[in-house]
This record gives sequence, C-alpha cells and structure tokens, in this order.
Amino acid sequence: MGIARWYRWEGENLLLKVRVQPRASKDEVAGSHGDSLKVRLTAPPVDGKANAHLVGLFSDIFSVPKSRVTLIKGAAGREKILRIVAPRALPPYISPRTGR
Repeated sequence: MGIARWYRWEGENLLLKVRVQPRASKDEVAGSHGDSLKVRLTAPPVDGKANAHLVGLFSDIFSVPKSRVTLIKGAAGREKILRIVAPRALPPYISPRTGR
C-alpha cells in the first residue's frame, strides 16, 4: 500500500484517517486513497449506520472491543479519523509502534 500517510501512533493509540464508501457490495479495506485509507462498507450512510458499521469493522480488524474504537472526526462526511486504543492485532499494512 506504499508509504502510509493515513495512520500514526500516539502512545498506545493508533489514529487512522479513512475515506468511507458506503453502500458497497462488500465490507473491505480497499487500500490507499491519497492520504487516507479507503474503506468500503455495505451499510448505508443513514442514521449513523455506516459509522457504527465502520467501528465494528475496525474493532474486528484490530481485535479490540467496539468501545476502544472511537470516531473522533468526520461523523457526517466520508473523510473520518478513528482512534483505536491499544490494538491487539495489526493488519500487515500497519507497522507496530516504536519507542515503547
């Protein structure tokens, strides 16, 4: 996925900048999209359903409870910033934090 400009570590927290495509045919992380990580979701962007679905997807990917995934910016738009508190698992496109 190239040089990742869409995530950064803040202590044990991982911040992700994502661009969401709602109403997709399947849920998937589709790769880099500029300085964001493109995520396709089957949920519609209605009544917070896509946001809730996004939180659930990332809680599964990072093996954390949904309560440890927070949408900190972009609730009403496609560009969002998520915080994952102390992820237990990392997908191959995320490097472990350094300087523990």
